[in-house]
Amino acid sequence: QVQLVESGGGLVQAGGSLRRSCAASERTFSRYAMSWFRQAPGMQREFVAASSWSGGSVLYADSVKGRFTISRDNAKNTVYLQMNSLKPEDTAVYYCAASRPRLGVPLSEYEYDYWGQGTQVTVSS
Repeated sequence: QVQLVESGGGLVQAGGSLRRSCAASERTFSRYAMSWFRQAPGMQREFVAASSWSGGSVLYADSVKGRFTISRDNAKNTVYLQMNSLKPEDTAVYYCAASRPRLGVPLSEYEYDYWGQGTQVTVSS
């Protein structure tokens, strides 16, 4: 059972930056695709960014492309989400997720097997 522990959320003004971290409990982390999802109040959870097991393939939602960067350090069992130029519409609970080895990089939340606890990110205008 993989445990994912998130850190780095909080409150920031529009235009500011935050860096989220997600640390995994297992060394097998390096074999998993990792993603970030978010859920705003009253909305469905949505895909934000994903990284292949190696970090060689990364994908982004159109709404964050050019502003957010996903990266990972397999030696530290950690995936990061650097969020720049934040907007009030980025306000949500952010979750990291891990997918057991599959073909390709999953984009659907239903293809992810392990989830972090979720952390609030609030962007004030």
